[in-house]
Amino acid sequence: MRRIGLILEHDFQLIALSALSVFDLANAELGEEGYRISILSPQGGLVRSTIRLGIETEPLETIPDTLIVAGANAPATTPDIVKASLSRAAGLSKRIAAFSTGTFALAEAGLLDGRTATTHWLYARLLQERFPGVRVDEDRIFVRDGQIWTSAGMSAAIDLALALVEDDHGAAIALNVARRLVVYHRRTGCQPQLSALLELKPRSDRVRLALTYAKEHLRSPLTVEELADAARLSPRQFSRVFREETGLSPAKAVEMLRLEAAKAMLESGRYSMDLIARDTGFFDRDRMRRAFLRAYGEPPKSVSRHAGSGSNLGEGIGLAIPDCAL
Repeated sequence: MRRIGLILEHDFQLIALSALSVFDLANAELGEEGYRISILSPQGGLVRSTIRLGIETEPLETIPDTLIVAGANAPATTPDIVKASLSRAAGLSKRIAAFSTGTFALAEAGLLDGRTATTHWLYARLLQERFPGVRVDEDRIFVRDGQIWTSAGMSAAIDLALALVEDDHGAAIALNVARRLVVYHRRTGCQPQLSALLELKPRSDRVRLALTYAKEHLRSPLTVEELADAARLSPRQFSRVFREETGLSPAKAVEMLRLEAAKAMLESGRYSMDLIARDTGFFDRDRMRRAFLRAYGEPPKSVSRHAGSGSNLGEGIGLAIPDCAL
């Protein structure tokens, strides 16, 4: 049985608690108490979230196997008792983790010096400025560096919790938990925090439907006619509305989605160029290479080399190999 402790402070982000459902459902999958969860705070007692919802906590005394710091809407000064507990945990816990801005607490405790970490994209530059000894990777959903795990903001806490379950019990259990949560898919650590779908900023449901369809069917040719059908518009109407809302042609937007998917597969270090080209709809390596040169100014092999030269964040688990997952 593994003990999970989540540290809360006043004005914590309520979504951090939702990540604990991952461990609860893992117990259901395992058919036993694989995890015992404790909600902790510096002095114990009632702690209120940003929406004033209160939760009873235990005093931060015993160090669990995995100690996690919840995030807030913005970074705040970490109490000395929390920093002291994190320092103790470095020598006692199997893992120390942080959700969102909780990463700042780990940095204040000196646990991130010389390590790679991430946090909410809104505060990544601030983390780097305050703690220059930390290698901040602002374009990751979660990062593992040795025993230290950090996640991006908000819903990324669930992705990190799923990665912790996979670290303990394997990919099959983590996948079943994700299904129980009705998570659309398990995001990998190497997936960017801001996706192409967000960057395109479609306004209407019909254009969003077409883009979602494209992301789910990258192996298809994805002609204008196919996308227009998904949006329930005529090809002429669809092309006009799509360009008005996104500023791009459908073909250019689809290329962005293909590039995003191909880059994630390259950075995982698990797939051949031919397989990546096929699975992301480029169909051949040369076409994929030309798209990478247009978008990034370098070929796919260079992206793959950059990923391989980073710190060793994986250490043999599925959801975080080498600095990301699957």
